[in-house]
Amino acid sequence: MAGSMKGLEANWKQRADGARARAEAAINELQIKGAKINFNSVAKTSGVSKSFLYDDRTTRERIEQLRLAEVCKEMNNRARYDKTSKSKDVIIAAKDRRIAKLEEENKKTKS
Repeated sequence: MAGSMKGLEANWKQRADGARARAEAAINELQIKGAKINFNSVAKTSGVSKSFLYDDRTTRERIEQLRLAEVCKEMNNRARYDKTSKSKDVIIAAKDRRIAKLEEENKKTKS
């Protein structure tokens, strides 16, 4: 009986290693494509179950880290866009004040 357990454990370890390798290959493929990396996309690409991805600590940490990096990059892009739109608003307001001042001077010179 102990021999059969060793065989089962070896088979389980081999299957887990294969699933881990497929998940890693899927992560690399998604990175190359520039696709979003999350548990669902890795599971679909690799053919590995989501429960395996959540249960396997190293794979889970890697996916969470990459997902967080994507979110941070997206937030930085939004912040950069907000800064440029705010600076445009400031420039437009300054030009409006300058136009109003010049129009006032123009009225004074005409009178």
